[in-house]
Amino acid sequence: MKTRLIYLTKIYALTVLVFITAKMVFMLFNREAMPVLTVADVWQVLAHGLPLDLSTALYVIIVPLLAVILSVWVRLPEKALHPYWAIIAIAFAMAFVADTSLYGFWHFKLDASCLQYLETPTEAMASVSTGYLLWRLLAIVLTACCIFAVLARKLPCTPSDVPILSKAMQTTSFLLTLPFIVIGIRGGLGESTTNIGQVYFSQNQFLNHSAVNPVFSFLASFEKTASYVPDYQFMPADECEAMLHDLYPTRSEQPDTLLACQRPDIVIVLMESCGEIFAPYMPRLQEMKQQGIYFSQCYANSWRTDRGTVCTWSGYPSFPTSSLMKMPAKTRFLPSIAKTLQAQGYQTTYLYGGDINFTNMRSYLMSTGFERLHWMKDYTEAEQHTAKWGIRDDITFQTLAQMLMQPSDKPRLIGFSTLSSHEPWDVPIHKYEDEVENAFYYLDTCIGRFVDTMQKTPQWKNLLLVLLPDHGIDFRDVTIDDQRHNHIPMLWLGGAVKAPRRMEQVCNQTDLPATLLGQLGLPHDDFLFSRDVLSRNYTRPFAVNTFNNGICMADSATFSVIDLNSGKLIAGDQEKGRDLINIGKAVLQKASATLREMK
Repeated sequence: MKTRLIYLTKIYALTVLVFITAKMVFMLFNREAMPVLTVADVWQVLAHGLPLDLSTALYVIIVPLLAVILSVWVRLPEKALHPYWAIIAIAFAMAFVADTSLYGFWHFKLDASCLQYLETPTEAMASVSTGYLLWRLLAIVLTACCIFAVLARKLPCTPSDVPILSKAMQTTSFLLTLPFIVIGIRGGLGESTTNIGQVYFSQNQFLNHSAVNPVFSFLASFEKTASYVPDYQFMPADECEAMLHDLYPTRSEQPDTLLACQRPDIVIVLMESCGEIFAPYMPRLQEMKQQGIYFSQCYANSWRTDRGTVCTWSGYPSFPTSSLMKMPAKTRFLPSIAKTLQAQGYQTTYLYGGDINFTNMRSYLMSTGFERLHWMKDYTEAEQHTAKWGIRDDITFQTLAQMLMQPSDKPRLIGFSTLSSHEPWDVPIHKYEDEVENAFYYLDTCIGRFVDTMQKTPQWKNLLLVLLPDHGIDFRDVTIDDQRHNHIPMLWLGGAVKAPRRMEQVCNQTDLPATLLGQLGLPHDDFLFSRDVLSRNYTRPFAVNTFNNGICMADSATFSVIDLNSGKLIAGDQEKGRDLINIGKAVLQKASATLREMK
Protein backbone atom coordinates (compact mmCIF):
# COMPACT_ATOMS: atom_id res chain seq x y z
CA MET A 1 0.00 0.00 0.00
CA LYS A 2 2.71 2.46 1.01
CA THR A 3 4.77 1.73 -2.12
CA ARG A 4 1.80 2.39 -4.34
CA LEU A 5 0.90 5.66 -2.58
CA ILE A 6 4.49 6.84 -2.94
CA TYR A 7 4.38 5.89 -6.64
CA LEU A 8 1.15 7.86 -7.30
CA THR A 9 2.31 10.83 -5.24
CA LYS A 10 5.62 10.94 -7.08
CA ILE A 11 3.88 10.73 -10.49
CA TYR A 12 1.51 13.53 -9.52
CA ALA A 13 4.30 15.78 -8.22
CA LEU A 14 6.46 15.17 -11.28
CA THR A 15 3.57 16.00 -13.61
CA VAL A 16 3.06 19.31 -11.81
CA LEU A 17 6.81 19.93 -12.06
CA VAL A 18 6.64 19.33 -15.83
CA PHE A 19 3.88 21.96 -16.09
CA ILE A 20 5.88 24.47 -14.04
CA THR A 21 8.97 23.90 -16.19
CA ALA A 22 6.91 24.41 -19.35
CA LYS A 23 5.69 27.77 -18.01
CA MET A 24 9.24 28.96 -17.40
CA VAL A 25 10.31 27.89 -20.89
CA PHE A 26 7.24 29.65 -22.34
CA MET A 27 8.21 32.91 -20.63
CA LEU A 28 11.83 32.56 -21.71
CA PHE A 29 11.07 32.05 -25.40
CA ASN A 30 8.35 34.73 -25.51
CA ARG A 31 10.24 37.32 -23.49
CA GLU A 32 9.83 39.85 -26.33
CA ALA A 33 6.23 40.24 -25.16
CA MET A 34 7.57 41.57 -21.86
CA PRO A 35 11.25 42.54 -22.12
CA VAL A 36 11.52 43.40 -18.41
CA LEU A 37 10.49 40.24 -16.57
CA THR A 38 11.41 40.16 -12.89
CA VAL A 39 11.81 37.25 -10.50
CA ALA A 40 8.68 38.50 -8.73
CA ASP A 41 6.76 38.31 -12.02
CA VAL A 42 7.86 34.71 -12.58
CA TRP A 43 6.95 33.79 -9.01
CA GLN A 44 3.50 35.34 -9.40
CA VAL A 45 2.93 33.44 -12.64
CA LEU A 46 3.89 30.12 -11.08
CA ALA A 47 1.92 30.72 -7.87
CA HIS A 48 -1.29 31.84 -9.57
CA GLY A 49 -1.05 29.14 -12.23
CA LEU A 50 -0.45 26.34 -9.70
CA PRO A 51 -4.15 25.57 -8.98
CA LEU A 52 -4.77 24.92 -12.69
CA ASP A 53 -1.62 22.78 -12.87
CA LEU A 54 -2.74 20.76 -9.83
CA SER A 55 -6.16 20.21 -11.36
CA THR A 56 -4.81 19.22 -14.79
CA ALA A 57 -2.29 16.80 -13.28
CA LEU A 58 -5.18 14.90 -11.68
CA TYR A 59 -6.39 13.93 -15.17
CA VAL A 60 -2.99 12.36 -15.81
CA ILE A 61 -2.93 10.09 -12.74
CA ILE A 62 -6.35 8.49 -13.36
CA VAL A 63 -4.88 5.76 -15.58
CA PRO A 64 -1.94 5.07 -13.22
CA LEU A 65 -4.43 4.87 -10.33
CA LEU A 66 -6.52 2.28 -12.16
CA ALA A 67 -3.36 0.36 -13.06
CA VAL A 68 -2.29 0.42 -9.40
CA ILE A 69 -5.67 -0.97 -8.34
CA LEU A 70 -5.39 -3.73 -10.95
CA SER A 71 -1.83 -4.51 -9.87
CA VAL A 72 -3.11 -5.32 -6.38
CA TRP A 73 -4.76 -8.44 -7.86
CA VAL A 74 -2.71 -9.17 -10.98
CA ARG A 75 1.05 -9.11 -11.33
CA LEU A 76 1.59 -6.48 -14.05
CA PRO A 77 4.94 -5.88 -15.79
CA GLU A 78 6.92 -2.99 -14.35
CA LYS A 79 6.79 -1.27 -17.74
CA ALA A 80 3.08 -1.90 -18.30
CA LEU A 81 2.33 1.85 -18.35
CA HIS A 82 5.20 2.83 -20.65
CA PRO A 83 2.93 3.05 -23.75
CA TYR A 84 0.62 5.36 -21.77
CA TRP A 85 3.53 7.57 -20.71
CA ALA A 86 4.77 7.68 -24.30
CA ILE A 87 1.38 9.00 -25.43
CA ILE A 88 1.30 11.53 -22.59
CA ALA A 89 4.86 12.64 -23.33
CA ILE A 90 4.13 13.20 -27.03
CA ALA A 91 0.85 14.99 -26.31
CA PHE A 92 2.44 17.26 -23.70
CA ALA A 93 5.43 17.99 -25.94
CA MET A 94 3.20 18.96 -28.85
CA ALA A 95 1.10 21.18 -26.59
CA PHE A 96 4.09 22.91 -24.99
CA VAL A 97 6.00 23.50 -28.23
CA ALA A 98 2.89 24.61 -30.15
CA ASP A 99 1.84 26.95 -27.35
CA THR A 100 5.30 28.48 -27.01
CA SER A 101 5.81 28.82 -30.77
CA LEU A 102 2.35 30.12 -31.75
CA TYR A 103 2.06 32.69 -29.00
CA GLY A 104 4.33 35.10 -30.86
CA PHE A 105 1.87 35.02 -33.78
CA TRP A 106 -1.48 34.74 -31.99
CA HIS A 107 -0.92 36.26 -28.54
CA PHE A 108 -3.34 33.86 -26.89
CA LYS A 109 -2.99 30.43 -25.34
CA LEU A 110 -3.21 27.19 -27.28
CA ASP A 111 -6.78 26.09 -27.92
CA ALA A 112 -8.75 23.84 -30.24
CA SER A 113 -9.20 26.58 -32.84
CA CYS A 114 -5.73 25.72 -34.15
CA LEU A 115 -7.11 22.41 -35.44
CA GLN A 116 -9.15 24.14 -38.17
CA TYR A 117 -5.91 25.08 -39.91
CA LEU A 118 -4.89 21.42 -40.19
CA GLU A 119 -7.66 20.93 -42.75
CA THR A 120 -5.51 22.89 -45.22
CA PRO A 121 -1.93 22.24 -44.03
CA THR A 122 -0.28 23.96 -46.99
CA GLU A 123 -1.99 27.24 -46.15
CA ALA A 124 -1.37 26.75 -42.44
CA MET A 125 2.38 26.38 -42.99
CA ALA A 126 2.67 29.24 -45.48
CA SER A 127 3.57 31.74 -42.76
CA VAL A 128 6.71 29.90 -41.65
CA SER A 129 9.85 28.47 -43.22
CA THR A 130 10.87 24.82 -43.56
CA GLY A 131 13.70 25.44 -41.10
CA TYR A 132 11.23 26.82 -38.56
CA LEU A 133 9.11 23.66 -38.82
CA LEU A 134 12.11 21.32 -38.58
CA TRP A 135 13.36 23.04 -35.42
CA ARG A 136 9.88 22.74 -33.86
CA LEU A 137 9.71 19.06 -34.81
CA LEU A 138 13.09 18.50 -33.20
CA ALA A 139 11.91 20.39 -30.12
CA ILE A 140 8.83 18.16 -29.88
CA VAL A 141 10.95 15.00 -30.09
CA LEU A 142 13.45 16.17 -27.47
CA THR A 143 10.74 17.48 -25.15
CA ALA A 144 8.78 14.22 -25.44
CA CYS A 145 11.91 12.20 -24.59
CA CYS A 146 12.56 14.35 -21.51
CA ILE A 147 8.96 14.11 -20.29
CA PHE A 148 8.93 10.34 -20.83
CA ALA A 149 12.17 9.98 -18.86
CA VAL A 150 10.65 11.96 -15.98
CA LEU A 151 7.22 10.29 -15.81
CA ALA A 152 7.78 6.69 -16.96
CA ARG A 153 8.33 5.14 -13.51
CA LYS A 154 8.21 1.42 -12.85
CA LEU A 155 4.82 0.15 -11.70
CA PRO A 156 4.85 -1.38 -8.18
CA CYS A 157 4.25 -5.11 -8.01
CA THR A 158 2.36 -7.11 -5.37
CA PRO A 159 4.08 -9.97 -3.55
CA SER A 160 2.29 -13.26 -4.24
CA ASP A 161 1.70 -14.00 -0.54
CA VAL A 162 -0.52 -10.97 0.27
CA PRO A 163 -3.84 -12.10 1.86
CA ILE A 164 -7.04 -11.49 -0.11
CA LEU A 165 -8.48 -9.37 2.73
CA SER A 166 -5.47 -7.06 2.56
CA LYS A 167 -5.88 -6.78 -1.22
CA ALA A 168 -9.56 -5.93 -0.78
CA MET A 169 -8.76 -3.23 1.78
CA GLN A 170 -6.10 -1.69 -0.48
CA THR A 171 -8.50 -1.70 -3.41
CA THR A 172 -11.24 -0.04 -1.35
CA SER A 173 -8.82 2.60 -0.11
CA PHE A 174 -7.74 3.50 -3.63
CA LEU A 175 -11.33 3.55 -4.93
CA LEU A 176 -12.26 5.98 -2.17
CA THR A 177 -9.76 8.46 -3.61
CA LEU A 178 -11.65 8.69 -6.91
CA PRO A 179 -14.32 11.15 -5.63
CA PHE A 180 -11.58 13.40 -4.29
CA ILE A 181 -9.82 13.32 -7.66
CA VAL A 182 -13.06 14.29 -9.40
CA ILE A 183 -13.58 17.14 -6.93
CA GLY A 184 -9.98 18.26 -7.50
CA ILE A 185 -10.45 18.22 -11.27
CA ARG A 186 -13.69 20.16 -10.92
CA GLY A 187 -12.03 22.70 -8.64
CA GLY A 188 -14.14 22.15 -5.52
CA LEU A 189 -17.79 21.71 -4.59
CA GLY A 190 -18.97 25.24 -5.42
CA GLU A 191 -20.90 26.32 -8.50
CA SER A 192 -17.78 27.67 -10.19
CA THR A 193 -15.65 24.97 -11.81
CA THR A 194 -11.98 25.03 -12.78
CA ASN A 195 -11.47 27.55 -15.56
CA ILE A 196 -8.78 29.59 -17.25
CA GLY A 197 -9.93 32.89 -15.77
CA GLN A 198 -9.18 31.79 -12.21
CA VAL A 199 -5.43 32.11 -12.76
CA TYR A 200 -5.58 35.68 -14.11
CA PHE A 201 -4.00 38.10 -11.65
CA SER A 202 -2.46 40.98 -13.58
CA GLN A 203 -3.31 43.86 -15.90
CA ASN A 204 -0.49 42.52 -18.06
CA GLN A 205 -1.97 39.89 -20.37
CA PHE A 206 1.36 38.19 -21.02
CA LEU A 207 1.66 37.35 -17.32
CA ASN A 208 -1.92 36.06 -17.25
CA HIS A 209 -1.35 33.94 -20.36
CA SER A 210 1.91 32.60 -18.93
CA ALA A 211 0.02 31.34 -15.87
CA VAL A 212 -2.47 29.34 -17.96
CA ASN A 213 -1.78 25.63 -18.36
CA PRO A 214 -1.72 25.01 -22.15
CA VAL A 215 -2.94 21.40 -21.82
CA PHE A 216 -5.98 22.54 -19.83
CA SER A 217 -6.56 25.45 -22.23
CA PHE A 218 -6.56 23.08 -25.21
CA LEU A 219 -8.85 20.50 -23.63
CA ALA A 220 -11.27 23.06 -22.19
CA SER A 221 -11.65 24.79 -25.55
CA PHE A 222 -12.99 21.68 -27.28
CA GLU A 223 -16.50 22.52 -26.11
CA LYS A 224 -16.12 25.90 -27.83
CA THR A 225 -14.15 25.22 -30.99
CA ALA A 226 -14.00 27.58 -33.95
CA SER A 227 -17.09 25.95 -35.48
CA TYR A 228 -19.06 26.01 -32.24
CA VAL A 229 -22.30 28.01 -32.29
CA PRO A 230 -21.76 30.35 -29.32
CA ASP A 231 -24.23 30.96 -26.53
CA TYR A 232 -23.55 34.21 -24.69
CA GLN A 233 -25.78 34.98 -21.72
CA PHE A 234 -24.53 38.12 -20.03
CA MET A 235 -27.92 39.56 -19.01
CA PRO A 236 -31.69 38.91 -19.15
CA ALA A 237 -33.04 38.94 -22.72
CA ASP A 238 -35.30 41.96 -22.13
CA GLU A 239 -32.38 43.95 -20.72
CA CYS A 240 -30.31 43.03 -23.77
CA GLU A 241 -33.06 44.17 -26.14
CA ALA A 242 -33.52 47.44 -24.24
CA MET A 243 -29.78 48.16 -24.34
CA LEU A 244 -29.61 47.67 -28.12
CA HIS A 245 -32.84 49.56 -28.89
CA ASP A 246 -32.25 52.03 -31.75
CA LEU A 247 -28.52 51.24 -31.86
CA TYR A 248 -28.86 49.18 -35.05
CA PRO A 249 -31.51 50.85 -37.26
CA THR A 250 -32.22 48.69 -40.32
CA ARG A 251 -33.59 51.46 -42.56
CA SER A 252 -31.85 54.46 -44.05
CA GLU A 253 -33.39 57.88 -43.41
CA GLN A 254 -32.40 60.64 -45.81
CA PRO A 255 -28.82 59.42 -46.16
CA ASP A 256 -26.10 61.76 -47.32
CA THR A 257 -25.58 61.08 -51.05
CA LEU A 258 -21.99 60.35 -52.03
CA LEU A 259 -22.34 58.57 -55.38
CA ALA A 260 -22.83 59.97 -58.85
CA CYS A 261 -24.68 56.87 -60.11
CA GLN A 262 -26.84 54.20 -58.49
CA ARG A 263 -25.69 51.06 -60.29
CA PRO A 264 -21.90 51.31 -60.60
CA ASP A 265 -19.52 48.43 -61.02
CA ILE A 266 -18.37 47.71 -57.46
CA VAL A 267 -15.03 46.29 -56.35
CA ILE A 268 -14.46 45.62 -52.65
CA VAL A 269 -10.83 44.93 -51.80
CA LEU A 270 -10.00 43.39 -48.42
CA MET A 271 -6.42 44.47 -47.77
CA GLU A 272 -4.73 41.78 -45.68
CA SER A 273 -3.89 43.00 -42.14
CA CYS A 274 -3.70 46.64 -43.31
CA GLY A 275 -4.44 48.67 -40.18
CA GLU A 276 -3.98 52.45 -40.00
CA ILE A 277 -0.71 51.88 -38.11
CA PHE A 278 0.90 51.11 -41.48
CA ALA A 279 -0.08 54.47 -43.01
CA PRO A 280 3.55 55.78 -42.86
CA TYR A 281 4.60 53.00 -45.24
CA MET A 282 1.74 53.46 -47.72
CA PRO A 283 2.19 56.88 -49.40
CA ARG A 284 -0.13 56.17 -52.34
CA LEU A 285 -2.99 55.23 -50.02
CA GLN A 286 -2.51 58.52 -48.16
CA GLU A 287 -2.75 60.43 -51.45
CA MET A 288 -5.92 58.58 -52.37
CA LYS A 289 -7.56 59.55 -49.08
CA GLN A 290 -7.66 63.09 -50.49
CA GLN A 291 -9.24 61.86 -53.74
CA GLY A 292 -12.11 59.73 -52.46
CA ILE A 293 -14.44 59.25 -49.51
CA TYR A 294 -12.30 58.46 -46.48
CA PHE A 295 -13.91 57.02 -43.34
CA SER A 296 -11.30 58.14 -40.83
CA GLN A 297 -12.73 56.48 -37.71
CA CYS A 298 -13.46 52.97 -38.94
CA TYR A 299 -12.63 49.95 -36.78
CA ALA A 300 -12.23 46.27 -37.62
CA ASN A 301 -14.62 43.81 -35.99
CA SER A 302 -12.18 40.97 -35.51
CA TRP A 303 -8.60 39.75 -35.59
CA ARG A 304 -8.58 37.04 -38.29
CA THR A 305 -9.31 36.94 -42.02
CA ASP A 306 -12.10 34.35 -41.82
CA ARG A 307 -13.91 36.50 -39.24
CA GLY A 308 -13.25 39.81 -40.97
CA THR A 309 -14.46 38.50 -44.32
CA VAL A 310 -17.86 37.57 -42.88
CA CYS A 311 -18.08 40.89 -41.02
CA THR A 312 -17.45 42.81 -44.23
CA TRP A 313 -19.77 40.96 -46.59
CA SER A 314 -22.57 39.90 -44.23
CA GLY A 315 -22.39 42.74 -41.72
CA TYR A 316 -22.51 40.19 -38.91
CA PRO A 317 -20.48 40.62 -35.70
CA SER A 318 -17.55 38.34 -35.03
CA PHE A 319 -17.37 36.05 -32.01
CA PRO A 320 -14.39 35.76 -29.64
CA THR A 321 -13.88 31.99 -29.93
CA SER A 322 -16.01 30.91 -32.88
CA SER A 323 -15.73 31.48 -36.61
CA LEU A 324 -18.95 31.94 -38.55
CA MET A 325 -17.16 30.96 -41.74
CA LYS A 326 -16.72 27.49 -40.22
CA MET A 327 -20.49 27.05 -39.83
CA PRO A 328 -21.90 26.28 -43.30
CA ALA A 329 -25.23 25.26 -41.77
CA LYS A 330 -25.58 28.84 -40.53
CA THR A 331 -23.75 30.95 -43.14
CA ARG A 332 -26.19 29.96 -45.89
CA PHE A 333 -28.85 31.94 -44.02
CA LEU A 334 -26.72 35.06 -43.63
CA PRO A 335 -27.42 38.16 -45.70
CA SER A 336 -24.57 39.48 -47.83
CA ILE A 337 -23.78 42.30 -50.18
CA ALA A 338 -23.29 39.76 -52.97
CA LYS A 339 -26.64 38.09 -52.39
CA THR A 340 -28.49 41.42 -52.37
CA LEU A 341 -26.77 42.74 -55.50
CA GLN A 342 -27.12 39.44 -57.32
CA ALA A 343 -30.89 39.81 -56.90
CA GLN A 344 -30.54 43.27 -58.51
CA GLY A 345 -28.93 41.80 -61.62
CA TYR A 346 -25.27 42.10 -60.70
CA GLN A 347 -22.66 39.58 -61.85
CA THR A 348 -20.75 38.45 -58.76
CA THR A 349 -17.14 37.25 -58.69
CA TYR A 350 -14.59 36.69 -55.95
CA LEU A 351 -10.84 36.84 -56.55
CA TYR A 352 -8.29 35.35 -54.18
CA GLY A 353 -4.72 34.31 -54.87
CA GLY A 354 -4.64 31.65 -52.17
CA ASP A 355 -6.47 28.40 -51.46
CA ILE A 356 -10.18 29.21 -51.60
CA ASN A 357 -10.90 26.16 -49.43
CA PHE A 358 -8.96 27.56 -46.47
CA THR A 359 -11.16 27.96 -43.35
CA ASN A 360 -14.27 27.03 -45.36
CA MET A 361 -14.00 30.15 -47.52
CA ARG A 362 -15.46 28.53 -50.64
CA SER A 363 -18.61 27.39 -48.85
CA TYR A 364 -19.21 30.83 -47.37
CA LEU A 365 -18.69 32.74 -50.62
CA MET A 366 -20.79 30.41 -52.74
CA SER A 367 -23.66 30.28 -50.26
CA THR A 368 -23.79 34.06 -49.89
CA GLY A 369 -24.15 35.00 -53.54
CA PHE A 370 -20.84 34.77 -55.39
CA GLU A 371 -21.40 33.03 -58.72
CA ARG A 372 -17.78 32.68 -59.77
CA LEU A 373 -14.61 32.12 -57.77
CA HIS A 374 -11.21 32.89 -59.27
CA TRP A 375 -8.42 31.50 -57.09
CA MET A 376 -4.97 29.96 -56.95
CA LYS A 377 -5.78 26.97 -59.15
CA ASP A 378 -6.79 29.29 -61.98
CA TYR A 379 -3.16 30.44 -62.34
CA THR A 380 -0.15 28.75 -63.89
CA GLU A 381 2.10 26.47 -61.86
CA ALA A 382 4.82 29.13 -61.85
CA GLU A 383 2.44 31.84 -60.64
CA GLN A 384 1.18 29.59 -57.85
CA HIS A 385 4.66 29.59 -56.32
CA THR A 386 5.34 33.32 -56.43
CA ALA A 387 4.59 33.60 -52.69
CA LYS A 388 4.22 31.27 -49.73
CA TRP A 389 0.45 31.91 -49.54
CA GLY A 390 -0.11 31.59 -53.27
CA ILE A 391 -0.19 34.31 -55.94
CA ARG A 392 1.60 37.62 -55.34
CA ASP A 393 -0.59 40.71 -55.08
CA ASP A 394 0.82 42.42 -58.17
CA ILE A 395 -0.33 39.44 -60.27
CA THR A 396 -3.82 39.28 -58.75
CA PHE A 397 -4.28 43.04 -59.11
CA GLN A 398 -3.51 42.59 -62.82
CA THR A 399 -6.20 39.91 -62.93
CA LEU A 400 -8.63 42.30 -61.28
CA ALA A 401 -7.92 44.99 -63.88
CA GLN A 402 -8.40 42.48 -66.70
CA MET A 403 -11.75 41.39 -65.25
CA LEU A 404 -12.98 44.98 -65.14
CA MET A 405 -11.83 45.78 -68.66
CA GLN A 406 -13.81 42.89 -70.13
CA PRO A 407 -17.14 44.06 -71.61
CA SER A 408 -20.27 43.19 -69.64
CA ASP A 409 -23.96 43.79 -70.21
CA LYS A 410 -24.58 43.69 -66.45
CA PRO A 411 -23.20 45.68 -63.54
CA ARG A 412 -20.47 43.80 -61.70
CA LEU A 413 -19.57 43.13 -58.10
CA ILE A 414 -16.06 41.80 -57.54
CA GLY A 415 -14.69 40.87 -54.15
CA PHE A 416 -10.93 40.58 -53.78
CA SER A 417 -8.76 39.50 -50.84
CA THR A 418 -5.06 40.39 -51.03
CA LEU A 419 -2.54 38.16 -49.29
CA SER A 420 1.07 39.40 -49.56
CA SER A 421 0.96 41.59 -46.44
CA HIS A 422 1.07 38.53 -44.19
CA GLU A 423 3.76 36.39 -42.63
CA PRO A 424 6.28 35.48 -43.96
CA TRP A 425 6.17 38.91 -45.68
CA ASP A 426 7.75 37.54 -48.88
CA VAL A 427 7.41 40.34 -51.44
CA PRO A 428 9.54 41.14 -54.51
CA ILE A 429 10.61 44.68 -53.53
CA HIS A 430 12.77 45.95 -50.66
CA LYS A 431 12.06 49.56 -49.83
CA TYR A 432 12.58 49.13 -46.07
CA GLU A 433 14.86 46.91 -44.01
CA ASP A 434 11.95 45.87 -41.82
CA GLU A 435 10.11 43.05 -43.62
CA VAL A 436 6.70 44.06 -42.26
CA GLU A 437 7.04 47.70 -43.31
CA ASN A 438 8.30 46.49 -46.67
CA ALA A 439 5.29 44.22 -47.22
CA PHE A 440 2.81 47.04 -46.69
CA TYR A 441 4.79 49.34 -48.97
CA TYR A 442 4.55 46.61 -51.61
CA LEU A 443 0.77 46.37 -51.12
CA ASP A 444 0.61 50.14 -51.49
CA THR A 445 2.47 50.05 -54.80
CA CYS A 446 0.14 47.31 -56.07
CA ILE A 447 -2.93 49.39 -55.19
CA GLY A 448 -1.40 52.51 -56.72
CA ARG A 449 -0.52 50.75 -59.95
CA PHE A 450 -4.02 49.27 -60.22
CA VAL A 451 -5.70 52.65 -59.68
CA ASP A 452 -3.37 54.32 -62.21
CA THR A 453 -4.27 51.63 -64.76
CA MET A 454 -8.02 51.86 -64.21
CA GLN A 455 -8.09 55.68 -64.30
CA LYS A 456 -6.96 55.48 -67.93
CA THR A 457 -9.89 53.25 -68.92
CA PRO A 458 -13.52 54.12 -69.70
CA GLN A 459 -14.56 51.68 -66.93
CA TRP A 460 -13.27 54.07 -64.26
CA LYS A 461 -16.17 56.47 -64.81
CA ASN A 462 -18.70 53.90 -63.56
CA LEU A 463 -16.51 52.22 -60.93
CA LEU A 464 -16.82 52.28 -57.15
CA LEU A 465 -13.66 50.90 -55.54
CA VAL A 466 -13.93 50.19 -51.81
CA LEU A 467 -10.65 49.60 -49.96
CA LEU A 468 -10.63 48.34 -46.38
CA PRO A 469 -8.64 45.78 -44.37
CA ASP A 470 -9.92 42.44 -43.15
CA HIS A 471 -8.43 43.12 -39.68
CA GLY A 472 -5.58 44.80 -37.84
CA ILE A 473 -2.50 43.11 -36.37
CA ASP A 474 0.05 43.55 -33.60
CA PHE A 475 3.02 45.66 -34.63
CA ARG A 476 5.80 46.70 -32.28
CA ASP A 477 4.17 48.29 -29.24
CA VAL A 478 0.64 48.09 -30.68
CA THR A 479 -1.23 45.08 -29.28
CA ILE A 480 -4.89 44.16 -28.94
CA ASP A 481 -5.43 46.37 -25.89
CA ASP A 482 -4.33 49.44 -27.88
CA GLN A 483 -6.98 51.41 -29.77
CA ARG A 484 -4.66 51.68 -32.77
CA HIS A 485 -4.72 47.90 -33.22
CA ASN A 486 -8.28 47.84 -34.59
CA HIS A 487 -8.26 51.24 -36.34
CA ILE A 488 -8.53 50.58 -40.08
CA PRO A 489 -8.86 52.78 -43.17
CA MET A 490 -11.99 52.56 -45.30
CA LEU A 491 -11.77 54.42 -48.59
CA TRP A 492 -14.23 54.71 -51.49
CA LEU A 493 -12.67 55.67 -54.84
CA GLY A 494 -13.61 55.73 -58.51
CA GLY A 495 -15.56 57.71 -61.03
CA ALA A 496 -18.79 56.74 -59.25
CA VAL A 497 -17.76 58.93 -56.30
CA LYS A 498 -19.40 62.36 -56.56
CA ALA A 499 -16.67 64.31 -54.72
CA PRO A 500 -13.89 63.77 -52.14
CA ARG A 501 -15.15 63.69 -48.56
CA ARG A 502 -13.82 62.88 -45.10
CA MET A 503 -16.30 61.07 -42.85
CA GLU A 504 -15.49 61.43 -39.14
CA GLN A 505 -18.16 59.15 -37.62
CA VAL A 506 -16.95 56.21 -35.56
CA CYS A 507 -18.06 53.08 -37.41
CA ASN A 508 -17.37 49.40 -37.87
CA GLN A 509 -16.34 47.16 -40.72
CA THR A 510 -19.78 45.55 -40.38
CA ASP A 511 -21.38 48.87 -41.34
CA LEU A 512 -20.24 48.59 -44.96
CA PRO A 513 -23.29 46.57 -46.21
CA ALA A 514 -25.97 48.93 -44.87
CA THR A 515 -23.99 52.05 -45.83
CA LEU A 516 -23.29 50.81 -49.36
CA LEU A 517 -26.82 49.55 -49.97
CA GLY A 518 -28.21 52.80 -48.57
CA GLN A 519 -26.19 54.69 -51.19
CA LEU A 520 -27.58 52.40 -53.90
CA GLY A 521 -31.13 53.04 -52.72
CA LEU A 522 -31.60 49.40 -51.73
CA PRO A 523 -33.16 48.03 -48.52
CA HIS A 524 -30.87 46.51 -45.92
CA ASP A 525 -33.36 45.42 -43.26
CA ASP A 526 -32.02 41.84 -43.28
CA PHE A 527 -28.62 43.15 -42.08
CA LEU A 528 -29.53 43.29 -38.39
CA PHE A 529 -26.08 44.36 -37.17
CA SER A 530 -25.05 46.73 -39.96
CA ARG A 531 -25.72 50.48 -39.75
CA ASP A 532 -25.94 53.06 -42.51
CA VAL A 533 -23.47 55.54 -41.06
CA LEU A 534 -24.62 58.18 -43.58
CA SER A 535 -28.24 57.95 -42.44
CA ARG A 536 -29.89 60.52 -40.16
CA ASN A 537 -30.84 57.77 -37.68
CA TYR A 538 -27.20 56.86 -37.06
CA THR A 539 -27.13 58.75 -33.78
CA ARG A 540 -25.01 56.58 -31.47
CA PRO A 541 -21.66 55.89 -33.17
CA PHE A 542 -19.58 53.15 -31.58
CA ALA A 543 -17.43 50.24 -32.71
CA VAL A 544 -17.08 46.73 -31.35
CA ASN A 545 -14.16 44.37 -31.91
CA THR A 546 -13.65 40.86 -30.55
CA PHE A 547 -10.46 38.93 -30.04
CA ASN A 548 -9.74 35.54 -28.46
CA ASN A 549 -12.29 35.61 -25.64
CA GLY A 550 -12.29 39.36 -25.26
CA ILE A 551 -14.12 42.49 -26.42
CA CYS A 552 -12.78 45.92 -27.44
CA MET A 553 -15.20 48.86 -27.59
CA ALA A 554 -14.68 52.38 -28.91
CA ASP A 555 -16.73 55.53 -29.33
CA SER A 556 -15.70 59.14 -29.89
CA ALA A 557 -14.55 59.54 -26.28
CA THR A 558 -13.79 56.11 -24.82
CA PHE A 559 -11.85 52.94 -25.58
CA SER A 560 -12.25 49.89 -23.35
CA VAL A 561 -11.14 46.27 -23.41
CA ILE A 562 -12.45 43.36 -21.34
CA ASP A 563 -11.00 39.88 -21.02
CA LEU A 564 -13.93 37.47 -20.84
CA ASN A 565 -11.86 34.73 -19.20
CA SER A 566 -11.36 36.80 -16.08
CA GLY A 567 -14.18 39.33 -16.50
CA LYS A 568 -11.63 42.08 -15.90
CA LEU A 569 -11.38 45.39 -17.73
CA ILE A 570 -7.82 45.44 -19.04
CA ALA A 571 -7.95 48.86 -20.71
CA GLY A 572 -10.11 51.96 -20.39
CA ASP A 573 -11.88 53.97 -17.71
CA GLN A 574 -13.53 51.68 -15.15
CA GLU A 575 -16.84 53.58 -15.03
CA LYS A 576 -17.31 54.77 -18.60
CA GLY A 577 -15.63 51.66 -19.93
CA ARG A 578 -18.07 49.33 -18.20
CA ASP A 579 -21.06 51.03 -19.82
CA LEU A 580 -19.52 50.69 -23.26
CA ILE A 581 -18.45 47.09 -22.62
CA ASN A 582 -22.01 46.21 -21.60
CA ILE A 583 -23.15 47.28 -25.06
CA GLY A 584 -20.52 44.97 -26.53
CA LYS A 585 -21.77 42.12 -24.38
CA ALA A 586 -25.34 42.82 -25.50
CA VAL A 587 -24.22 42.71 -29.14
CA LEU A 588 -22.60 39.31 -28.61
CA GLN A 589 -25.64 37.98 -26.76
CA LYS A 590 -28.08 39.18 -29.42
CA ALA A 591 -25.88 38.02 -32.31
CA SER A 592 -25.40 34.54 -30.83
CA ALA A 593 -29.12 34.17 -30.07
CA THR A 594 -30.02 35.25 -33.62
CA LEU A 595 -27.49 32.83 -35.08
CA ARG A 596 -28.82 29.87 -33.09
CA GLU A 597 -32.33 30.58 -34.41
CA MET A 598 -31.20 30.47 -38.05
CA LYS A 599 -32.46 27.29 -39.73
